Amino acid sequence: MPVINVSFQVIPQVRGGNSYEVVDRAIEVVQRSGVKYEVGPMETTMEGELDELLEIVKRAQQACIDAGAARVMTLVKIDYAPGGVTMEEKVGKYRNVPPE
Repeated sequence: MPVINVSFQVIPQVRGGNSYEVVDRAIEVVQRSGVKYEVGPMETTMEGELDELLEIVKRAQQACIDAGAARVMTLVKIDYAPGGVTMEEKVGKYRNVPPE
């Protein structure tokens, strides 16, 4: 199976709590997974095989529930190409660009 990208955003429903702390639990799941990933201001993007990445998303949702969320809405984006697709080929040209 080709290497692809999956981006996801968890939106936990937290009564009287800090939703950022709950989102941090989801990011910890990704960090512990061992896949290549990047955390952005609105979503986290991972690189790997589809089945593995979707399993990580499911575990991240459960981590939110375990951290106190009553409900979690999760938005998922999948970039799939039969030959594979990497984060570097999509955004590498924007990295390490000196400011004007």
